[in-house]
Amino acid sequence: MMEETEELSPLRVASTVQALSSALRGNREHAPAANRGKGDRVFPDPEKLWFKESSAKNLRNRDFLSPTTVLNTLYADGQAVLAGQTADYLKPSSHKEGCVLLNCAALHPKINTPTPETLTLGQLRTVLLADHMGALLRRQGFSVFYCPKLPKDSNIIAFLRALGIDWPTAPADLSNEEQEEQILKALENSLYREEGAEKGRKTCRGGGGGGGGGGGKKVEEEEENDGALRINLKRVFQEEGLLGYDPSLGTCIVQRDSVSQLAQLDLCTADCTEATVTVLHVTSCQDEFRQQQTAMLWRASGAAHAQKHVVCGPVKTPGSHLTAAQYLQLRRGQMKEASEMKYGDQVEGQTWDDIIKVMTSATVRFELLSTVHTSPVTLDVQREGGVSTKGPRGGVFVMYNCARLHTLFDSYERGVEKGLYPEIPEGSQLDFSALKEEGEWLLLFNYLIPFSELLDQSGQAIGCEGGGARANIKTEQICKFLVSLSKDFSSYYNRVHVLGEPLPHLFNQMFCRLYLLRALRELYHSALETLNLPPIRQL
Repeated sequence: MMEETEELSPLRVASTVQALSSALRGNREHAPAANRGKGDRVFPDPEKLWFKESSAKNLRNRDFLSPTTVLNTLYADGQAVLAGQTADYLKPSSHKEGCVLLNCAALHPKINTPTPETLTLGQLRTVLLADHMGALLRRQGFSVFYCPKLPKDSNIIAFLRALGIDWPTAPADLSNEEQEEQILKALENSLYREEGAEKGRKTCRGGGGGGGGGGGKKVEEEEENDGALRINLKRVFQEEGLLGYDPSLGTCIVQRDSVSQLAQLDLCTADCTEATVTVLHVTSCQDEFRQQQTAMLWRASGAAHAQKHVVCGPVKTPGSHLTAAQYLQLRRGQMKEASEMKYGDQVEGQTWDDIIKVMTSATVRFELLSTVHTSPVTLDVQREGGVSTKGPRGGVFVMYNCARLHTLFDSYERGVEKGLYPEIPEGSQLDFSALKEEGEWLLLFNYLIPFSELLDQSGQAIGCEGGGARANIKTEQICKFLVSLSKDFSSYYNRVHVLGEPLPHLFNQMFCRLYLLRALRELYHSALETLNLPPIRQL
């Protein structure tokens, strides 16, 4: 440590770089040549430095420096991203194996199959989260399945498809009675079943309104050994060493709707052929306790799969109470109205119906998925609020900027057809040092290169031992990434004229920029795919 009396020296770039270089290289550059391993790298001079900008005077607070050695190690071919090898940067750096079952508690029938009119906004958030997680985990390499399967051609399936969610279906008349009987039998024979542990306790039960007496609620006093099946859930997680479960779970009476969900879970996991199966229960904070009960009941019935809970915070709508169906209808109407105000009479026909459908889905997804999933979301659902097509406001802004890229390349292709521009040459024929704009480097190093690492993070919570019953997956990152990307791309696009004058001495810079923006377009497509949002190609 520095002595208290020692005068603090100012922070110098040169000394900072030297310290960073030494830390990254370890002590190997000081080792004698005779002691170096055959594969050890001989490092260049520590003061040799790569600048993000063309000169040191352009460096600002948000910029960065890195020793040349580091960049040469990480990116052996510095032009790979721009010169047509973008695919490697749009997929995770590692491939995962195993099966993940996403169980969405909100879609299991209590009495009847949920409908858009009975689905709450909090429950809609869990469905969208499950859909997004499935796309992310599939990109990681996992086999992904969803539970429950919903009746084919039901209202809830039509509603989900309007949001771009392709949820699995089953025939409407399919019965799971056989599987439910097997579950009940397994629970009756479970080690955790309680036999008359509280015999003699009085219970109150709601009765029917028939037969002889006064109607209303019939109160009965009866022995605890009335035939109800009871499972001690606390013993399940204590004896099996499962951390993070609510200690007040205690003993529960097995209900028919719980057995129905367990049967669905059994049937869905039977589809998984991989050796390792992880079940993620996606639920709202209001239903977390009930879902923990279901998870421990399933465990008591003999299910040995790893189980985690992804819990969503509440969705608040100050001054209003909307169902999922009303919310979607409101946003669709606002999106159509905003489009008509901007584009006028051309907003008609199937093409615009499809655009409005995708833009509405994007609005809903970004509103409900841009926040950390455990935190509450507050929505402005005032009818006069509208959905803006301008400004950096979530899904509409992202889709608009994606469309701008498509419009740019359409304009370039028309220029080629007219003979104004030649075809884009191979990347090896271009001098990418022509990319000198700060915004160009920012798009490359802040978005294109880090994207694969962002994808890697989505699967980190799968297969992790311990850590409690909850799984915290950074599902908000893709939405935030896309909004931030759109802000920086919009700033660059408004400042730089990409398609310049058709003069030969300007073509190299124009083609370098087109390579960058083509890679950016692929990045948009790849990120939007994890949200099950098709790109808008014209606006």
